[in-house]
Amino acid sequence: MEFNLEKLVRPHLASLKSYQTLRDFYMREKMTFLDANENPYGEFNRYPTGNPLELKNRLAGINGVKAANLFLGNGSDELIDLIQRLFCEPGKDAILVMSPSFVMYEIYAKMNNLKVEKLDLNSDFQLEKNTFLEKNAQRAAKILFLCSPNNPTGNAIENLEFYIQNFNGIVVVDEAYIEFSAQDSAVKLLAKYPNLIVLKTLSKAYGMAGLRIGIGIASEEIADFFNRFKPPYNINSESQKLALEQLKKSVQIEEKISKILAEKVRLKNGLNQISEITIVYTSEANFFLIEFKDAEKAYQVLLENKILTSLRHPALKNCLRISVGTAEENSKLLNVLAQI
Repeated sequence: MEFNLEKLVRPHLASLKSYQTLRDFYMREKMTFLDANENPYGEFNRYPTGNPLELKNRLAGINGVKAANLFLGNGSDELIDLIQRLFCEPGKDAILVMSPSFVMYEIYAKMNNLKVEKLDLNSDFQLEKNTFLEKNAQRAAKILFLCSPNNPTGNAIENLEFYIQNFNGIVVVDEAYIEFSAQDSAVKLLAKYPNLIVLKTLSKAYGMAGLRIGIGIASEEIADFFNRFKPPYNINSESQKLALEQLKKSVQIEEKISKILAEKVRLKNGLNQISEITIVYTSEANFFLIEFKDAEKAYQVLLENKILTSLRHPALKNCLRISVGTAEENSKLLNVLAQI
């Protein structure tokens, strides 16, 4: 299939002029800025740059792409919403999602008045190729969301390229947990599939959830389209500054990821000794999906001991999703569970 971006975007956007500011163009010059009705006083009185090139260059280097391939959002949530709003007509178009998977794909679809088609995962939490091909043959969906490693199940999706190759619309591969996984990033497939968008985040492995920075990586054509139509000042100045500072500490970031992965092994070994637990599912993320004999009871006992987990029951019967914490936090978790 020959890719044509204009045929996939909402028709009225082709002629719509996006909001443009000349501030970024003149930012490096000693200008007197009287263009944006800002307060001339104050520590944070100026709008942030809408095109943080230094941050983009750093992220591009980490991901092996050009800065022109990037578009940034106020968390991945904003990018998920923006992808749907730019490509899908409310009341007409649909998205295709795995089930179970990250709930925000569906929530934003409902907010945007889009239909949601679901691909039920099998007992191994994998997609079934025949089911996918049947759904795709109906051509009901404009966007396919693939989360790998998947949230809340934790597993990587097998044969990922098959689903990218055989979908006629926009494919979004959400890699929020990729740094904890042994799988290759789908970024390597961008040159081969011009309809592909890869989402990453600084919230998980990089430990910057409070800064709210989501990363979109795509062809230069798609990235340019998003950079034109995203909110002009969606990443605040302090988040840009702090993210750049933290990304320069690459050794520390790798050390923290290694600590989490080591604790993950210890935690799984401990969880497998708990009599109330029936299954600890294989995970390539920084959390485990865990099946209990009675998940509601386990959840309440943990709450009483000031440990908050994610109750997935009844959608995933008798399951909790539990993050890998510090050594101290994980020991506390195991001690409380052993007493149930």
